[in-house]
Formats: sequence, C-alpha cells, structure tokens
Amino acid sequence: MNRIQDIQQTFGNIDIYLFDQLLKGTYQNCRTVLDAGCGTGRNLIYFLNNAYDVHGVDHYPESINQIKSLVKETLNLKAAENFHIASVEDMPFENDKFDLVISSAVLHFAQSLGHFEGMLCEMWRVLKPGGYLFCRLASDIGIESSVRFIGNGRYILPDESERFLVNQEMLIRLTKKLGGILHEPIKTTNVQNLRSMTTWCVRKG
Repeated sequence: MNRIQDIQQTFGNIDIYLFDQLLKGTYQNCRTVLDAGCGTGRNLIYFLNNAYDVHGVDHYPESINQIKSLVKETLNLKAAENFHIASVEDMPFENDKFDLVISSAVLHFAQSLGHFEGMLCEMWRVLKPGGYLFCRLASDIGIESSVRFIGNGRYILPDESERFLVNQEMLIRLTKKLGGILHEPIKTTNVQNLRSMTTWCVRKG
C-alpha cells in the first residue's frame, strides 16, 4: 500500500479543516462524536477507525443505509445502530451527550433564519458543557457585493447556487448568544469569488 492509500484509509475524504483540528489535537479528549447531517460518513472514517463512540443523523434514508452498511462491515451491528434517519433540528438524543458535534456543509441549506437557528440550537442542546462544535458553512465573507438576497436569509451566489449565508458579525453574535467561546478565529476560504466557505469552531461553556 502506498502512502496516499494509507492516508485515505485512515482519514477518508475528511473535511480539510476538520483534519486541521485533529492535527492540532483539539479533540484528543473527545470520545463521543456526532455528525449532524453525516451523509455517507466522509468525515467519520478516522473516528470509526479509532474507537470513538460515533453517531450520525441524516434526513436521506439512502445515506444512512450506506453508512450503516459500512459500519456493520468494519465494526459491528451494535455500532451501526448509532445512525438514524432524522432531521438536524429534531435529533433523537438526550441533552449534553456528545463531546464533539460536527456540522459540515449542512447549515447553509437552512430554509430560513428560524430553520437555521433550530438546527444550531439542537446541536448545541446535545453537546456537553466543555464540548466542541465544528461547523463549515457558506458565508458572504469576501463576496458581499456579488451575492443577491432573495429572502429568509437565503442568497443567490455568483456560481448560481442558492444558500443560507452567514457573516462574521452574525457568527460572533451567535457564539455569545449560545454562551460559547471561539477556540479558533473564524476562517473563510474564498473559492475564486464564486462562493465562500467559513469554518466556525466553538466550545460550549
């Protein structure tokens, strides 16, 4: 096996900014992990391979069926039971359950500010005090003059996609409202002025 294959087996197609947090050791004491909007589990390979207690929800049954099959093959049937068909704004978990909640490319599909806040508050509800929330989501940072507002917090981007967008002031305000702290500065990647993706890393007080 070559080194690239070894990396892919270890980490899968992980979000590069989540990988950055792993390299920094941010989550070294986290044992319970939730991917809220997990899809087929691209961000969970490392956690599954390293004995974390991993859970996930997604509203697409085919995605949950696929990750359940993967987990059954690599771990066991019991671990596969941790993955549920559910919406992020209504998850089947008790309060304060997880050390780490991952939200990668999910929140920008909110249909309105109320929907966005519903998803965010639900993720915060299931996060333990002292736990970490990792979010990657679309923003207007750096492309403010190139997006077109269409209502309910949603915009048309230069690449013609439609997204719910945040900005830095909104994320700072939400961090304070939740009672969290930024454990990393807010970082944004501008993709050739077509879209911007922002990384928002918060710790629950």
